[in-house]
Amino acid sequence: MKIQFRELAQLTAADRAVLLRRAEQDIRKLLPLAQEVIDRVRTEGDAAVVDYARRFDAKDFTAAMLRATPADFAAARASLSPQVIAAIELAYDNIRRFHQEQMPESMWFTEVKPGIMAGEKITPVASAGLYVPRGKGAFPSVMLMLATPAKVAGVPRVVVVTPPRPDGKADDASLVAAQICGIDEVYVVGGMQAVAALAFGTDSLPQVSKIIGPGSSYVSAAKRLLYGTVDVGLPAGPSESIILCDEHVDPRLAALDLLVEAEHGPESAATLVTHSRAVAEQVHAILPEYIAMLPEWRRAFVEKVLSEYGGIMLTGSLAESIQFVNDYAPEHLEVLVKDPFIALNQIKNAGEILLGELTPIPLANYALGLNAILPTGGFARTFSSVSVWDFLKRSGVGYLSRQGYEALQGAVTVLADYEDFPAHALALRQRNQILGID
Repeated sequence: MKIQFRELAQLTAADRAVLLRRAEQDIRKLLPLAQEVIDRVRTEGDAAVVDYARRFDAKDFTAAMLRATPADFAAARASLSPQVIAAIELAYDNIRRFHQEQMPESMWFTEVKPGIMAGEKITPVASAGLYVPRGKGAFPSVMLMLATPAKVAGVPRVVVVTPPRPDGKADDASLVAAQICGIDEVYVVGGMQAVAALAFGTDSLPQVSKIIGPGSSYVSAAKRLLYGTVDVGLPAGPSESIILCDEHVDPRLAALDLLVEAEHGPESAATLVTHSRAVAEQVHAILPEYIAMLPEWRRAFVEKVLSEYGGIMLTGSLAESIQFVNDYAPEHLEVLVKDPFIALNQIKNAGEILLGELTPIPLANYALGLNAILPTGGFARTFSSVSVWDFLKRSGVGYLSRQGYEALQGAVTVLADYEDFPAHALALRQRNQILGID
């Protein structure tokens, strides 16, 4: 079993570039295919969507199976154990409470100066399409993370796309999670074709204002090409994590947590970063035992990730480890150091930051309340996790009394003349004459 063991000081510039890009390099290779799929869906609509579903998901798929029916929702709920439904409900409650705290005032004003009022009106987007993946497993947790803030934000129309199982049906737990969130419009379609269908609309699928949700490199490639046609939300591609450790960590915990994001799929990235050679070597020695406990198909994912886009990174100091974290800008960051709150002050770039050995990634992925749909591929440098703000927009609102207008018009006329916008200046000069303002 090959597990990458790198030393930061020995990386060449090329090695470092590959490490920081991770699966991003795969996305670029998929752009021609993504363009082909997008063009077909735009021109052929449902026929193209069904054709791709038959090729990649369910060979007997038909257009009649594109939307989940009330009977599908009922069957899904009947198929799940009470324990699974209770777990979904517990997670939903925590996620809902967290996102309700994010909601801003629907409108606010401030008096900039006497007679000069400026503020904002907050309104939800008209419609949102949520992409809930299924390819490497079932993800009712993703449904909760997307649907909850969309509904809390008050989006009038929320629809879901999610890939079909081999039998052409949606995942049962994902349907139940959608129902718990108050969503009944679920389309059983995934991949590039799902994103394209929401961008342009088909006979069966609606065109939406925004598409948001994580996906494979294929989905990320389609989103990239559709940027400008539709709002594609934050870049949320293959899963990734950094486990940041110092010499005080229990290497068994570090090794276990390194596997969490690695098991998502072969395009994922999972790296343990530490300045302690002893910890690095202990984790390296422990990993095979834990990997062997996984089912074979997940084990294959983990082995590929830890041999390619992940593994162990040895640095020269905790400060150097934190700098690497900031350069990498991981989706998930777990901080397993003696004083995690002190380290927190130095961490600038991460989709989420989980502090201490009792806050592992799995708890945040499901039920802590934080949103686990996070920017990947280094985009945590400029993007944030999904929140109610992904489903809200701000409109600036202004009002001037006569006092406020008189205070501003002179300076604004000067600036309009300077920038050579005569209509701007004319609107003010003529207004002054009409209103009798000196």
